[in-house]
Amino acid sequence: MGIMFFIYFCSMKIVVDDKIPFIREALAQIADNVIYKPGAAISPDDVRDADALIVRTRTHCNEALLRGSKVSFIATATIGFDHLDTDYLERAHIAWANCPGCNANSVGQYIRSCLILLEKEKGFDLQATTVGLVGVGHVGRAVVEAIRPLGVRLLLNDPPQEEQLRRAGKPCGEFTDLRTLQEECDIISFHTPLVTKGDYPTFHLADAGFFDRLRKKPIIVNTSRGAVVDNAALLRALKEGRVGDAIVDTWENEPHIDLELLHLIYIGTPHIAGYSADGKANATRMALTALCRHFHLPITFQIHIPPLPQDRIPPRHLDGKEMALALYNPHSDSQKLKAHPELFEELRGNYPLRREFLDTEP
Repeated sequence: MGIMFFIYFCSMKIVVDDKIPFIREALAQIADNVIYKPGAAISPDDVRDADALIVRTRTHCNEALLRGSKVSFIATATIGFDHLDTDYLERAHIAWANCPGCNANSVGQYIRSCLILLEKEKGFDLQATTVGLVGVGHVGRAVVEAIRPLGVRLLLNDPPQEEQLRRAGKPCGEFTDLRTLQEECDIISFHTPLVTKGDYPTFHLADAGFFDRLRKKPIIVNTSRGAVVDNAALLRALKEGRVGDAIVDTWENEPHIDLELLHLIYIGTPHIAGYSADGKANATRMALTALCRHFHLPITFQIHIPPLPQDRIPPRHLDGKEMALALYNPHSDSQKLKAHPELFEELRGNYPLRREFLDTEP
């Protein structure tokens, strides 16, 4: 049995997105036939004799890529999985796994820093600010924990969760309807997956009609999926004064984003809200764990997150808000994107080390 395991292990081929962080050393502890390629460049020829793929959002795993291949398992090192044609994968008997919640705390850090900047630069009184969160899954809950200490009033909207609780006979009073958010919120932040069918689709959830029903000219924040917010409708709402401003991390048509929208909004970043080193390590760890479990391999790999360079470690005497911005200020990413939007993919793919805490342990 041991010999058979060794032969299979050594002959297994894995194709991997070359921008997945911290994966090379860890995967070398699992397999020795690994091909690294840019996610968008992974082709049918690459996967034809592969046993598994480990990807991100830039690899569309569908029949065009996978038909006739040996692939039996796909892990995406992301929360979202709309780049996986799950209907086809089921028909083709290809198992798959995503990484729910992997970068939730990283997104929480992003939103917290954005709110602190709104207070510091835009004059927001956070103690008198109502924030509405649309989508309260892993990420939404992490955002709640990150921003509640700022003293904001929170309104939560998540119809699928509310229905599940109601069907189970459990209290669901923490949730409110979207209309209430549209009427009462100073900031509305989206944290839903991209869903195009079913009872609760989220494609263009924030459309022209959504913006027409706003009452307080709120700040719109999108760190979920680009198409959850109709970018053209958001641009019109900004120009017409129905929206006070916007913070956009996820865009329609990435990397070919709306440049007019980018230069009009307060903060625009290249889909990196969840890109802390801690969040990336979580995603890589979850993807590799799923791979090992699928192929019945021992989970012995380790992932090491490098510490911040000494010259980037913030002074420990800073107060909570100053420390939050010292660890991560979204303006840095926004300024880079606004200066060079043509480098969207490069800015995303070669993202600098960012930590959520001063503690350098993963």
